[in-house]
This record gives sequence, C-alpha cells and structure tokens, in this order.
Amino acid sequence: MRLRRAVGALAERNFRYLFASSTISGLGDGISVVALVFAVLQVSDSAIALGLVLAAGQVADAAIVLAAGVWADRLPRHIVLIAVALVQGTVQAITGSLVISGSATIWMLVVLQGIYGLAEGFYLPASTGLIPATISAPRLQQANALLGLSRNGTRIVGPAIGGAIVAAAGAAAAFGVNAASYIALLFVLARWKRPPRTSALPNETLGIAMAAGLRYVAMSPHIRTVLLRAAVFGLGASSILALLPVVAKHLVSGGPLTYGLLLGAFGVGAVTGALGAARLRDLLSTEAIVRWAGCIMALAAALVAVSTFMVATMAALLLAGAGWVLSLSTFNVSVQLSAPRWVVARALALYQMAAFGGLAAGSWLWGELAADLTIEASLLISAGVVLIGVVIGRWAPLSQAGELNLDPLRSQMWNAPSTSVPVDERTGPVVITVEYLIDESDVDEFLGAMNERRRMRRRDGARNWRLLRDLSDPRLWIERYETPTWLDYIRLNNRATQDDAAVPTRLRELHRGTEGPRVRRRIERQTTSPAIPHADDDATTDL
Repeated sequence: MRLRRAVGALAERNFRYLFASSTISGLGDGISVVALVFAVLQVSDSAIALGLVLAAGQVADAAIVLAAGVWADRLPRHIVLIAVALVQGTVQAITGSLVISGSATIWMLVVLQGIYGLAEGFYLPASTGLIPATISAPRLQQANALLGLSRNGTRIVGPAIGGAIVAAAGAAAAFGVNAASYIALLFVLARWKRPPRTSALPNETLGIAMAAGLRYVAMSPHIRTVLLRAAVFGLGASSILALLPVVAKHLVSGGPLTYGLLLGAFGVGAVTGALGAARLRDLLSTEAIVRWAGCIMALAAALVAVSTFMVATMAALLLAGAGWVLSLSTFNVSVQLSAPRWVVARALALYQMAAFGGLAAGSWLWGELAADLTIEASLLISAGVVLIGVVIGRWAPLSQAGELNLDPLRSQMWNAPSTSVPVDERTGPVVITVEYLIDESDVDEFLGAMNERRRMRRRDGARNWRLLRDLSDPRLWIERYETPTWLDYIRLNNRATQDDAAVPTRLRELHRGTEGPRVRRRIERQTTSPAIPHADDDATTDL
C-alpha cells in the first residue's frame, strides 16, 4: 500500500496517539539495542557474553509467549500493554543505573534482559488485538501499513541516535532515554477506554486454553510448515544481528557510531522490503517470496563475512534487512491467514516461539562459533543454514496466503439440541456417535474423507476419535469421539470454518440412508455396587 494512502489513518484521533506513542517507543528500543551491546562490551569483550545477553531476552520471550497469548485473550489488552510498558521501562532504568555506577556484570545483564524478554512476550498477542480498536474498519489496512513503516523506520533512526548518544555520553545515557520513551506510551494507554468484551461462552482455564492452542497448531499442516520454516530461518539469519557489534569492531574497525550506521543500513533495507512486500505478493507466490528472501539473506551474510570495507558491509546489510522483513512478515501473514479468530493469538504466539526460539538459539550458537573459530566462519556457516531452510521448501512449501476461508461455518452460534436427560455445561464425559450407511464401492473415498474428518475433530477438541464398522451390517460405519464436558462439545461445534465445509458435505453425499447420518449423544456414567443384604434379612434372593 502506498504511503500517502496509509497516512489517511492518522485522521482518527485514537490511532494518531497510538501511532505517536509506538513510534517514540520504537525509537527508544532502537537506542537501547546499541546501548545494551556496548554495555556488554564494557564488561566483557567476549562474543559469547554478547550472545548470552542477547539470547536471554529471546529465550524468555519464547518461553512465555503462549501463556501470554491466553492472558491477552482474557484481560483487557490495553491493561496488558500498560504492565508491559511499566516493566520494560523499569528494566531500562535499572540497567542504566548499574552501567553508570560500574557495578553491572554479565549475569546481571542476562537477568535483566530475561525480565525484559518476559514482558516482550506479552506485547505481540496484546498489541495485535488493540490496533483494530483504535481505527475504523475501512482504514484497518492503512493503519497496519503505517505502523509497519513506523517500526522499520525506527530501526534506521533509533540505532543511529543510539550510536551518537553512546559515543557522546555513554551507554547509561542511552538507557535513560529509552526508559523515558515509555512515558508517552503509558500516557496514551492509561487514557484508553476500551468497551467491555462480551463472549457467548465462558473462558477456558489457562491450561486448557494453552492445550487447545497447541492442539490446533499440531493438527494444522499449514501452520506446522510455517513454524518449521520460521525456526530454521531464525536460526540461520540471527547471525547478522547477533555478530554485528563484533563485525563493526573487528571486521570494519569501527566503534559505537559505526555500529549504529550499520544497524541503520539494515533498517533501510527493512523499510525497502516492507514497501515492496505488497507488490511482491501480487507478482509471486508466498513460497517464492520466502525462497528469494532466504537466498538474499544468505548472500548478505556471506558478503558481511568477507567484507572489510564500511560501504560494502552497509550494502550487504541493505540486502539483509530486506530479506529479513520479507521472510518474517510473510511467515506472520501466513499464520494469521491459517488460523481462525478464536485461536489466532495463540497460533501467533506459537509462531513467535518458533521464530524467536530459532533467533535465540542462533544468537548463542554463532557467538560460540565466532569465539571458537572466527567471525567470518560463523557468518558463512549461518548462510548455509539459511540455504538449508530454502531447500526444505522443496518438500515443505508454504501454502498460498489467503487461500483458506476461515470464517465461521455457521453465521450464528451453534446451540446444542435439547436432551431428555438433564445436562449442564459441566456434564461429561460426552460420547458422540455418527452413523453412516456406505456402499462398498464408496468405501475407499469414505475412508479418505474420514481421515480428514479425524484431523478436524481432534484439532477442534475431540478426544479418543474412532471409526467403527458393524459386523452384522457391512454398510454401517460409526464415527465415535468424546469431549470432556457438554460445554466442550458446544465449543467443538462452533469451531468449524467455511474451509472445513467440504468434508462433511462429501460425507453426507456418500451416505445412502433415507435421512441424514444419525447422531447420538451420550454421557458416561460409573456403575455402582448393589447393596448386599445381611444374613438375617427376611428377603430371599433367587439366584
């Protein structure tokens, strides 16, 4: 989308304040990246120490993000973001105080970055749902485009400002500037009045909601493929940003300002990639974009490894920034368009775990290899890992974004039928059977459709799914599954999407009964032992 169209979203007051606060916060984050790097280098000149500190935040982010996705669905999202801003601003202030006093150690920085990463894990799922609440529906795409340009623009300006502050006043001053940047975000979020949420069904418990998210992703081939590719890409591509400080110091022979300029070049490439992403999606398939972006990223890592000239390294980082944004944004969009609304935050959280888990592992791995071998060797090996991810696409390609229709199958919430036996939401376990009459000539096609039916049932919450064939009537096939409670049965039936409709439709066509497939709903009940009469009872028992 062109920039002049995206700017129209700023006409709306709530979004204008959100955009301003996010931009200021993004600038602060860009400043703090430079500050953190040189705070670590003040304590230790080791690439391993640098990789350990950077990995601490990413590991914590990946570890908490699924639970964070559940809580972001439960609590008002602006409250979650206020808590995130308070925690992260406090961490930045404490880090700056330790650095300026000279008492900072590597393990202190690791712990503080871990806390920062835990808070960051709540940011993505919470912020994803807040944006639509600040903008009218017709301008939602414009708002997302403008926020994307803001995020990538701050990657250019923030590190450059950070490098200048560190060079002029030291890393502690840069941490202080970032801590102050959270005030604007807190001001906007504290004033935000969010309408109360309404839900037709009660919330699941934390553990059940996490399990539902994991189950949905595990039973969704499209999302599993994205997670695999994102993890491999993150593992390989992380080398450039993880080793960029030592590249600036040892390969290009520079200092804080040099690092800021190199990071700024990466940001320029990221903005270029973001601007061109929409046009590329019109010209290329999702898989083609990711493959080309991976090849560009691998080439950039190799060029950074062999270059000793500032201009050449900056040119390579322009390519790296474009490849980085094109890959990660494509992965992100693929997950959003492969998960229905009820589980999209948890699917995005799992995607973030995969991508940032790869980034965290790579930050540690390439630092170790740089220390054991050389910086150049570490970068070249990482380029090979990125290319492995490209090759994996030959056997595990990404589906085309937008080809799935994940709107609810039913326009209104599915309500369970009335029952002769009284039930409530907690009644269970519930056993459901569906009876089909299938001609022998249709059995193979029926079994194929049932294989897909099994995946969808289990994905949406069914347990102990079985397919049975009657021994006395070979045409009779029985689908059997369970749900823990009656409420879970209602949830399962409300999770079907338009994309799922083809399977039950085909099964009804294969059914040869005069009426539709017969559905029976039962509840499990435990048996009890009968009372045993005493020997002196008058009653007798006829065995």
